[in-house]
Amino acid sequence: MKLSTLALRTIPGAFILNAGIGKLKLDKDSAAGLQQMGATGVPAVKNLSPETFGKALAYGEIAVGAALLTPLVPNRLAGLALGGFSAGMLSMYFRNDDMTEADGVRPSQQGTPVAKDAWLAAIAVALIARRK
Repeated sequence: MKLSTLALRTIPGAFILNAGIGKLKLDKDSAAGLQQMGATGVPAVKNLSPETFGKALAYGEIAVGAALLTPLVPNRLAGLALGGFSAGMLSMYFRNDDMTEADGVRPSQQGTPVAKDAWLAAIAVALIARRK
């Protein structure tokens, strides 16, 4: 694996894997808060119980992080997984007026932690476009 590929995969992979592991023990109120925020980007998550949403979010993050960290997973497949993850985060960002300035693009102070996921989208594109 090339050093550039290693950098593209290990840093976000470790970060996302760690976030997912941290969510395995979410209490009901914390899961409900994340679910409410997530529903702004993906309205269908309102149909889940907070506990189910919390577990699905945790397992999803663990799967994406593990895919990025596993060298046997092809770059394109890892990039597609990361792209799906970042698309969900960015849809939440762009659909929540509190997260952007009046122009609907630049992040507000509240939106800055989510806007950074644009970098994950860029990494996903780089992984998908890599030859090997």
